[in-house]
Amino acid sequence: MKSELTATLMGTGTSHGVPMLGCDCDVCCSENPRNKRTRTSLLLRNRELTYVIDTPPDLRQQLLQEKVKRVDAVLYTHAHADHIYGMDDLRAYGHFQDASIPLFCEANVAKVLRESFPYAFAEVPAGTHEGWRPRVKLETIVPGPVEIPGLKVDAIRLKHGGLETLGYRVGGFAFCTDVNRIPEESFAHLENLDDFVIDALRHEPHPTHFSVAEALDVVAKVKPKRAWLTHISHVLEHEETEESLPPNVRVAYDGLTIPIRI
Repeated sequence: MKSELTATLMGTGTSHGVPMLGCDCDVCCSENPRNKRTRTSLLLRNRELTYVIDTPPDLRQQLLQEKVKRVDAVLYTHAHADHIYGMDDLRAYGHFQDASIPLFCEANVAKVLRESFPYAFAEVPAGTHEGWRPRVKLETIVPGPVEIPGLKVDAIRLKHGGLETLGYRVGGFAFCTDVNRIPEESFAHLENLDDFVIDALRHEPHPTHFSVAEALDVVAKVKPKRAWLTHISHVLEHEETEESLPPNVRVAYDGLTIPIRI
C-alpha cells in the first residue's frame, strides 16, 4: 500500500535565515522564492497525525504557510536557539486539542527547554487560565528507536562540532541537519534510503556544519536514491548551486514536500 506520510521542509536556512539581516548580497536581494529560507525545521504528516522536528523562531509563519491544524508531537535535534525558540507557538494547538503535546528530546535539550521556557513547565495555581502557556510535556529519548504516537522513528547520533545532536529516520527518509561529522556506527542507520536530507552550509569548510563538498562525500557513502541539501546560508544561490550538483542531489527549499516510503 502506498504510504500517505509526507515530509515537508518548512525551513531550510541557517540560524540567520535568508535574507540575512543587514546584508544586501545578490542572494539576500534575490526575487527567486527558493532563495528565501526560514530557519530549519521539518513537518511529518499523514491524514490523521502531524509531527514537527524542531521549533525555530519562524515556526508560527511556517505552520501558517503549511496550513497545519494540529501538532501531535515534536522531536528535537538539539537545543540551539534557531531550533527551539519557537516552542511557545505550540500554545494554540494544546488549547484546541485539549491535550499536552509531547516534546521528544535528549536530557540536555530538556534541561535547556526548562530553563528557556520555565513558565511552560511550572505548576499552575488552581483556577488560573492556562491559555497563556503552551501545554507541553517533556519525553526524554536516547539514540535508537523512538515510539511517538502513531509513528516509529529512529534517532541517529550526529556530531555538530563539539555538540552531540540527533538526526531522524522514518521509513526510507532521513533528516540530518546541524552536523559536520557522522559517527561510523551511525551509518548503519542510513542504509537503503530513498531521500536523505543533509546539512550543507556553504562551499567553504565550517567548524560545525558540512560544506557542500563534505555533504557530497557523505551522500556518496550513504548512496540514497535522492539527497537534499539543507541548513543553507546566504552564500549559496539556489539555481547556481543546483547546476553544480550530481543529478541525484538537489538544493532543498522551504515548502518542499517529499513522500515517505514506510
